[in-house]
Amino acid sequence: MKSETSKRIERLLRSVGLRRTGPREAILGVLMRAGKPLTQEEIAAKLGAAIPNKVTIYRTLESFCKASLVHKAFMQKRAWHFELADRCTESQCHPHFTCKKCGVISCLVGLPVSIIKGVKKGFVIHRQRVQLEGLCPRCVGKKGR
Repeated sequence: MKSETSKRIERLLRSVGLRRTGPREAILGVLMRAGKPLTQEEIAAKLGAAIPNKVTIYRTLESFCKASLVHKAFMQKRAWHFELADRCTESQCHPHFTCKKCGVISCLVGLPVSIIKGVKKGFVIHRQRVQLEGLCPRCVGKKGR
């Protein structure tokens, strides 16, 4: 009997016309469980020996991005962070918050952010990303200790 996660992975892959393979299922499972954007290195660490090389991870992530199943949420320290695209629209990704003290990244799903309007003539916006930085509640609480 298949788990709900396994069924969801199967439906997602089928919905974008991608074959089910071990690496695809493993990478989607990691992104589903993470609940936040991950770098390719973080994905590799969570997979362990399940996928032997980083080229497979890179190619799989690129195929997911091309199929709009996953997207590149933002770049930090010269590394892209990937996440499932199910909580974003085609033109706007939900905001992300990075704590400058502990480095924890949080998805701020449901935080209303207006689409930028009135851009200077000649510019065409394809996608809007909002990356916020500051201190997370945990680090703010530690400040007084």
